[in-house]
Parts: sequence; C-alpha cells; structure tokens
Amino acid sequence: MLNKALNLNQDLFLEDTELKSGRDGFGDAILKLGGAHPEIVVLSADLEESVRVSDFKKNFPDRFVEVGIAEQNMASIAAGMALSGMIPFITSHAVFSPYGNWSQIRLSVCFSNANVKIVGSHSGFSNGPDGGSAESLEDVALARVLPNLVVLSPIDYWQTRRAIEAAVKINGPVYIRVCKEPTKQITTEKTPFEIGAGYVLAEGNDMTIFTTGVIAYEALEAAKVLKAAHKVDAEVISLPTIKPIDKKIIVDSAKKTGKCVSLEEHQINAGFGSAISEILAEEFPVINRRIGVNDTFGESGSYKELKDKYQISAHHVINTILRMLKEK
Repeated sequence: MLNKALNLNQDLFLEDTELKSGRDGFGDAILKLGGAHPEIVVLSADLEESVRVSDFKKNFPDRFVEVGIAEQNMASIAAGMALSGMIPFITSHAVFSPYGNWSQIRLSVCFSNANVKIVGSHSGFSNGPDGGSAESLEDVALARVLPNLVVLSPIDYWQTRRAIEAAVKINGPVYIRVCKEPTKQITTEKTPFEIGAGYVLAEGNDMTIFTTGVIAYEALEAAKVLKAAHKVDAEVISLPTIKPIDKKIIVDSAKKTGKCVSLEEHQINAGFGSAISEILAEEFPVINRRIGVNDTFGESGSYKELKDKYQISAHHVINTILRMLKEK
C-alpha cells in the first residue's frame, strides 16, 4: 500500500511500531544544526524543556536567549538579529507564537522579510490535557495569510528534522508547526523532503485524501480500511508545505480520481482544507469535502480521545468518504 519509492516506514501499521514526537525531532535537528551553523541562535519564551531546546542551550550557551514570558519581544528581538546576519529560531507553544505575537511577526518579521524561523510546538490537539485554551487549532490560518511566510506542517519526527534542516537554507521567514504527542513514524531517515513539494504516500484511483501534519497517519489508516473492507482505492497525498503549496500534485490527483477530501488537525475554516479548496475551485472543480475541526474550540482530554471527539480519526474519515461516494 505505501509508496515504496519514498522509503516510508513499512512497519507503520504494526502495533509495536516506534512512537516519537515532532518536538523531539526539532530538538535533535536544532542541536545538530547548531554545530554546523554558528549563525543560528535560539530564543525561548520560558519553555526551553517543553520545546526541546535545553540541549542547544547547554552546548551553545552564548547563542541561547531566554526572553521570559514575552513572545512579542521575542519576535522583535529575533527580527533585529536576523537583519544583523543571524538565523534566529523563536520557540514556544503555537498558542503563544504565532497567536500572541502575530502583530510583531507580521510587521517586524514578514514585512521586513527577516530570516526568522518560528517554531510553534504543541500544535493541534497534542496539548490536549491542558484544555481548549492550550490547543492550537487556528495557527495555520494565522500563518498562511502573511506575505513572505513559508508554512510547514511535517508529519512525524523524521520529517520534522528534514523540515528544520530545509528551513535553515531559506533566506526568509518560516513557520514550522510541531506536534508534542509521540506518534507513529510514517517517514524514515531516507525519505525525501523538499519545501514546496507534496508526496503521494499511497496511490489510488477512486478518490483522494489530502492531508498535512501528523494526522496523516489517520488518512493512511482510513485508506487501508477502505480498500480492505469497502473496495475503495483511496490515494493519500501529504502536503507538509502548506505555503507555497504544491498545486500540481493537487490538481493531478483531482483529475485522476474526481473526488477529494482534505484532512487536518485544525479548524476547517481558513486552514489547510481551505487552501486545497481554493486551488480546486480555481484550477479543477470537483466533489470536495473538508474534514477538520468545525468552528468550535477544543476541550481537555487525551490526544486519542480528542481526535475521536472532533471527528478527525480514521473511522470518521472512512464514514465521510463512504457518504460522499454515495452522493450523486
């Protein structure tokens, strides 16, 4: 089922397959990059352990800045550093950055096209036990509207590492959406990653599931069950770059299958699903459904419970697709 050309994890669906978090991928990547790039600096808003930059601080104390609970100042300081030739990473939970410092990111970072990398950890429902106020379900909408800002949403630990490495090579602002929850590893160390590229995780002919971020596992699980139990051959396309998005792979798959859904761990309004819908409406109108959080806030619960409650887990995806396929 999985696209072997991408060197994906062929043990993905085994119960005992390894679980790792995106935030650990960021921590490991930034530590490695810190040794190779003396211009990299890391700024923390009193969450260094939570976002996995403690090892960077220990190894490069002169390139670590603790700004305290002051996300607005963090973004402004980073803009100045970037315009002085450094590559600053500003790190926090996504509900604090880019939410609380959106104005500073807009004007100081994006308006100046400053080379700042914004890491928003604990995205989606991955901070579920802390409740609805701590769950970042609107950050993609906030980020993708800003000019000059690249928006990345990697699907697991290894792709987070690749995304951080790729972001350093871009001279301009980048937002990287990172998951707290340990999840199954879809990719491997050998899986390719390129900013701006989408990837066919599983080929199919009957319909397309577009997805981004760690919720991609639910899309693959849904595709597996659809094929085995319902004889529906679903194509699963991951778009870890939400902006600039890979229009060609979206349109090509829509032309191939004629029916599409988008799956995201985010509000369906103005997020990833909206980006897919905009492209399809302009380039190749087809039957299209958005699956995500539908105009509501979250609540306290485990990651698994919240995915199920807000109907973005695999069996909800399956039900949506089966209903869609029955429509005339």
